[in-house]
Amino acid sequence: MFENLTERLEQALSGFKDRGKLSADDIKKGLREIKLALLEADVNYRVVKNFLARVEKRALTSEVLESLTPFQQMVKIVYDELVETLGGKAQGLNLTGKPSVILLAGLQGSGKTTTAAKLARYLKKKGHNPILCSTDIYRPAAIEQLRILAEKVETPFVSADPSERPLEIAERALKTAKELGRDVLIVDTAGRLHIDEALMEELKTLKEFLHPQEVLLVADAMMGQDAVNVANTFQEKVGLTGIILTKVEGDARGGAALSIKEVTGCPIKFLGIGEKLDAIEVFHPERLASRILGMGDILTLVEKAQEAFDLKRAREFEKKLKKLQFDLEDLRIQLQQMKKLGSFKDILSFLPGIGSKLDKLPIDEKEIKKMEAIINSMTLQERRNPHIINASRKRRIARGSGTTVQDVNKLLRSFEEMKALMKQFKHPGKMQSLFKRFLGV
Repeated sequence: MFENLTERLEQALSGFKDRGKLSADDIKKGLREIKLALLEADVNYRVVKNFLARVEKRALTSEVLESLTPFQQMVKIVYDELVETLGGKAQGLNLTGKPSVILLAGLQGSGKTTTAAKLARYLKKKGHNPILCSTDIYRPAAIEQLRILAEKVETPFVSADPSERPLEIAERALKTAKELGRDVLIVDTAGRLHIDEALMEELKTLKEFLHPQEVLLVADAMMGQDAVNVANTFQEKVGLTGIILTKVEGDARGGAALSIKEVTGCPIKFLGIGEKLDAIEVFHPERLASRILGMGDILTLVEKAQEAFDLKRAREFEKKLKKLQFDLEDLRIQLQQMKKLGSFKDILSFLPGIGSKLDKLPIDEKEIKKMEAIINSMTLQERRNPHIINASRKRRIARGSGTTVQDVNKLLRSFEEMKALMKQFKHPGKMQSLFKRFLGV
């Protein structure tokens, strides 16, 4: 995400790297490169102008001009101002109502209905008891789509009939939420292909009746400045408390994310980072600024790992690693756990210095899937005792996994090589390079 912007900003800032001291001309030249990077990323021109003015004001101080580490100083200034532009700090949800009502708005195709289910799942994991309903009587099967998603996230759903009016559905949903003792009601509203008065009036009516604690706009990040314009209109016509940016994982530029807070005055509260129902994360300006500058985002990676990994199994695996007693079954379990975090490239994207270099890394996801398929085709006895795998077993494993005997031999050989190397390197710091060698990256 935002890889083009990351690459351009890294190039712009690298001009400061080899200089012992900076002059005012050096700074202005570097700022021109940063300006071009931001404009190419489709950041709003007024936002770029304000951002550069703040950076220049801080950069042209004696603290930077006389610094012996001007590169680090400039990176810190750009980072600080990026955080400010993105909103300063994470904004949580206001859930003070009984029940709290979250009203979702947005254009058709922005991912609003899926986001409603994602929010329900997120709130459940935080200890809340949400309930879902849809007032979208215009789009064919919109209500049925949310009902199916509600089942997947195991959340109650208030059924509705397309013959009902949106206000009638909302009234019944609020009553049902109170009767069931649900503490959060998430209302998915109708979208349109473009902004129109009928959409705005319907939203105003629902807002006046429901008195929602949160009115969240679901906006498609890949629309760039169009997403910012849409957000601005909704803010003026209806009044928003926050924004959820969707399809962020496919946005190489980042213009919407960097512009929307300053243009609308409305904070981004969540990022939609994929189509799966767990692909939503709280928006942390400081973490995103760090990723944009190629500095990684270890905190988010740790949070994802804590959620995805089975702590008991992880501790058992750690003990086996220390004693060099792990086998292919242990490796299979760890690969399954890591898949919950996303692809290997997804995981690496959170590490410092990887950002813009991600596409250049020699990681073949197909090879990793092939390796997992081979292990899955083994019996538990074979995974526990790889030395018993003879020629006939290899042929059976190859047929079962859709691979060749040569592929099976390669996996077994690599696994034994890794175990042999680990006997030489028992220090935990060596583990990463050993796994990378095993995976062929």
